Amino acid sequence: MKFSLRSLNLFSRKNISIDYSNLPEHIAIIMDGNGRWAKKKKLPRSVGHRAGANTLKTITEFCDKIGIKVLTVYAFSTENWKRPKEEVDALMDLLLEYLRDAERQLAGKNVVIKVIGDISVLSKEIQEQIIKTEKLTQSNTGLLLNIAINYGGRNELVNAVKNIVKDINEGKISVDDINEQCISNYLYTRGIKDPDLIIRPSGELRLSNFLLWQSAYSEFWFSNIYWPDFKPKDLLNAIRDYQQRDRRFGGV
Repeated sequence: MKFSLRSLNLFSRKNISIDYSNLPEHIAIIMDGNGRWAKKKKLPRSVGHRAGANTLKTITEFCDKIGIKVLTVYAFSTENWKRPKEEVDALMDLLLEYLRDAERQLAGKNVVIKVIGDISVLSKEIQEQIIKTEKLTQSNTGLLLNIAINYGGRNELVNAVKNIVKDINEGKISVDDINEQCISNYLYTRGIKDPDLIIRPSGELRLSNFLLWQSAYSEFWFSNIYWPDFKPKDLLNAIRDYQQRDRRFGGV
């Protein structure tokens, strides 16, 4: 069955026709371009990050409304600690604010919120808020929103290997148990379908250490649009392109 954005009366007047019975189940987004967006407007980078947070709220609500099951977003990477302290502090404050706001706003829309990544190095206040937000939303039945904070794909794999070795030494599993599914079960995303579609705005054409294992057969969609300017119509354009591709997963 096919619908149009206009018929659903959602977010945009532009009629972008997609097949709503063939949506990607899991979409992942590298939320890139906040700083450059701010620089272009001669504004502080923190303003760009705040604008990006507002875009995330809009896109999350839109994904939930059209029937996307999982949305994973790259909020703060393991490499982002290299940025100036002032910017990192501002990002941490914004993350805390977003989690608190998501608790009130997105949770009320039946969204399940999870944080993936190594949260052990985050402030106690942020760690407590993550636990609180996840617990508050865990019984919801709508979109699953994974927020990747202090996340790195290589770090995720290193942690998985360490935990596999630990469980082998403790006799919980054997070397013969190790296969692709076993490794997937030791990742932050265990139990979650690999992303069907990965979106990166801002003009960059790389993964930047995001979901390295999980993206083996993902479709990619790149755009020059900075994340704060990313709109639901842009997401629909990505989905439309995705639906026109032939996913063979290595087969003929």
